[in-house]
Amino acid sequence: MKKVTISSLQAQKQSAEKIAALTAYDASFAKLFDEQNIDVLLIGDSLGMVLQGQDDTLAVTIDDIAYHTRAVRRGTQRAFVIADLPFMSYATPNQTYSNAAKIMAAGASMVKLEGGQWLCETITGLVQRGVPVCAHMGLTPQSVHVFGGFKVQGRHQEKAEQMVEEAIAVQNAGAQLLVLECVPSSLGKRISEELTIPVIGIGAGKDTDGQILVMHDMFGISANYMPKFSKNYLVETGDLRKAVKKYISDVRSGAFPSTAHSFE
Repeated sequence: MKKVTISSLQAQKQSAEKIAALTAYDASFAKLFDEQNIDVLLIGDSLGMVLQGQDDTLAVTIDDIAYHTRAVRRGTQRAFVIADLPFMSYATPNQTYSNAAKIMAAGASMVKLEGGQWLCETITGLVQRGVPVCAHMGLTPQSVHVFGGFKVQGRHQEKAEQMVEEAIAVQNAGAQLLVLECVPSSLGKRISEELTIPVIGIGAGKDTDGQILVMHDMFGISANYMPKFSKNYLVETGDLRKAVKKYISDVRSGAFPSTAHSFE
């Protein structure tokens, strides 16, 4: 079983082979997803909402992420493992480097940060110190109070142009992957075409280089609500493994997301 790397993810983009990703928070589910040949597993700060019952992701700590990263790594043999740096854990360069070191030591192969051009210096510093970076743009949940709620981003032309420019900037700073959340499908397509690094969408349309869902949403068991961009694969298949297999198949074939799970 060949291990997924950033190089193989880059090759998937170049060959137009869609990347399938899910969040994971423990060894058992990580193993289940890994056995179905998921490409990427993310230890997301979404754990604050789906595991801890918080209203948002802001209370998640670096120790929370490190704990769940260690668990996921123990259940993973093939998938590429990414872990979030949580809210205010990368406010200064020295703080960022220290917290990224904790996450990498816990078993992550890459760290994810939310933000655009203001992060460029931080991204470059991390890469220079041997820490691969995934940027996260669009709806960035750590900025939910700035946005005034969980809202689609980039609908206006000026904001869309700014997002394209910032996506190029974070790529040039050294980011090797981009998660793009809750933007119009046309903008997801444009950013994916503009960048040479893989773009993984969540509510960003079918034309990104891959898709990611929160596992609880994909199984239809989230405590709060089902986002428009998600799909309950468990109710469709009636079996955890079949649900994961169907999700991966639909991502790779382009069947998911449909227009019903996208924004215009």
